[in-house]
Amino acid sequence: MEFFNSALGRNITFVRPEYFIISGFIGIPYIRYYYIFLLFLYIVSVMGNMTVMTVIILDHNLKAPKYIAVFSLAFVDLFSSSSLVPKVLDICLFNHRYIPYNDCLTFCFFCFLCISMQSFNLAALAYDRLIAIFYPLHYQVKMTNRFMLFLIASFWVLVITLVLIAVGFLTRLSFCKSVVIKSYFCDHGPIYRLGCNDVTPSRIIAGALSNLVLWVPLVFILASYCSIGYALTKISTAKERVTAFKTCTGHILLVAIFYLPIIFVYRFGANIHPNARIINLSLATVIPPMLNPFIYVLQTQEIKQSLKKLLKIRGQSKIATKN
Repeated sequence: MEFFNSALGRNITFVRPEYFIISGFIGIPYIRYYYIFLLFLYIVSVMGNMTVMTVIILDHNLKAPKYIAVFSLAFVDLFSSSSLVPKVLDICLFNHRYIPYNDCLTFCFFCFLCISMQSFNLAALAYDRLIAIFYPLHYQVKMTNRFMLFLIASFWVLVITLVLIAVGFLTRLSFCKSVVIKSYFCDHGPIYRLGCNDVTPSRIIAGALSNLVLWVPLVFILASYCSIGYALTKISTAKERVTAFKTCTGHILLVAIFYLPIIFVYRFGANIHPNARIINLSLATVIPPMLNPFIYVLQTQEIKQSLKKLLKIRGQSKIATKN
């Protein structure tokens, strides 16, 4: 992080607190029940995403570009839930609201890394569906496992770089006033707003980052489905159109679950109570990783069949062991 400060001159003194204080949820009755609900969502998310990842690893029939992107999304969802929920419960449920300065920035980095990768994974899945609908006969030539791996790896490199820059610029801020972060985790926006010196670079970077990792993928996804919709009108029979559209329904649900709460927070966040905003934002970051595996298991026939086959094999092995 010294790189971000050296560019500003060596004679500048930064006031860095020993710790930050997470305000969390204030004045909400029966808030402990909400924490229990978050714990339940986390357990379900871990079990669901690990199941999807295990099925894709064990079934060689799922070694296809689409399932590489699905595996990546399940991994990011698992990583996202594990990096956020346990720490939030530790902070709020056990009242460990004091978090060291460096730990807070690290927490911020991993949280935004996961959110950003969720967005880009959805864009990768949209591209996969676009190629599948437009070029059904040449899909295996145009969309290979190597290309999908390269695409996902490129997104990881891009996102790590962008989030590292955003968090790195927080180190050039002096915190000479309050150290209370008005959020349920080490949120980038509430942190830079505590700065005593010029926060303009951090504010510009925050806006650019949200555009690059949220709205650019969303525009691409919407444009992809507009193109897919146009392509479906060219299909001769209604049955074929419905069959082609069914391959996209799971992904459409994932996009809606991920983006609609975020759009709501960005659109109405300034006009609602801070506690309501924090609860809505916390649900927006926890519910999608919990629902994603169920959507893909229920909407994707290949994963459903693979899961049934694995469960059947496991059941038979247990019976054989007992005999």
